[in-house]
Amino acid sequence: MATYPPAAATLSDPNLTASRFLQNPQFVARALQTMGDLRYRGTFLLTGRQETTGGAVGYEQVEGIFADAAPEIVAPGGEYSLTTIADGPAGLARVAKYGKDTLITDEAIKRRQMDPVSKGLLKLVNSAQLVIDQAVVSVIASAITATRAAASKWDGTGTAPVILRDILRAVADVRSLNLGYEPNALLVDDSTWAYLASDTTIAAAMAREAATNPIYTGRFDILAGLQVIPTPAANLPLGVGTSAWVVDTDQLGFIATEDLAQGYQAAGELVQSKVIREDLNDAWRVRVRANFVPVVTDPGAGFRISGVA
Repeated sequence: MATYPPAAATLSDPNLTASRFLQNPQFVARALQTMGDLRYRGTFLLTGRQETTGGAVGYEQVEGIFADAAPEIVAPGGEYSLTTIADGPAGLARVAKYGKDTLITDEAIKRRQMDPVSKGLLKLVNSAQLVIDQAVVSVIASAITATRAAASKWDGTGTAPVILRDILRAVADVRSLNLGYEPNALLVDDSTWAYLASDTTIAAAMAREAATNPIYTGRFDILAGLQVIPTPAANLPLGVGTSAWVVDTDQLGFIATEDLAQGYQAAGELVQSKVIREDLNDAWRVRVRANFVPVVTDPGAGFRISGVA
């Protein structure tokens, strides 16, 4: 017997479900935003943001936070003297567009349902975020020139390491510039992160029964008030050896972007996506791009500890 009202239509066919998903650019952008691997942290290292419309951005490197002359005693009724405020060296950074497409065929959707869509989106967004990380980390490591060797190797192959002292000395060196820098992050490669998390001296100073102890969680996020940010060694520029960087992420620099519009959807910070139907190929073309340039304006906001391993 017929029922009233009739049941609502459903989209149970896998081919139709995948196709309807790809037809909605916002669905794709939202999926890309949630798929990205959370260990990519390049955008955290440079927190400043700037927009440019001409493909490049001009900036000044900060030379100091004080006027060129100190205040003087002013007699009653006397005139205040003037001082100049010098600008830092000017720089120009050009925005670069990184992108990649992939085709998801109708045959793949019919045979494997949403699997080729999910895998294709995941690999595209991870590739885009890896490029962002590599660009940001490389420019930071290249720009920071203040350096000092670790007292001993952090991997324990030499004399007993004094990791905490090495880090605190680097923090003190950044603060001693008296430019208002306050380090809040420690950038290391994955191997160095393992040395930090397993160092017996650091472990002995931790709260042993705390649920956040790395021995229970396998995570090691904070040390001496610095957020520990591990990155693959491949992200670091060649020739720097095994090092660690103490940085003030709030003042180190910024990332400039340019909005090229043309129907792209924001798929996370810096990442954009677009879906194009290719009827000549019986496929969907999915595109992910990032249009940006990382800029370090304050090299003094960071310090490199060399020879940690």
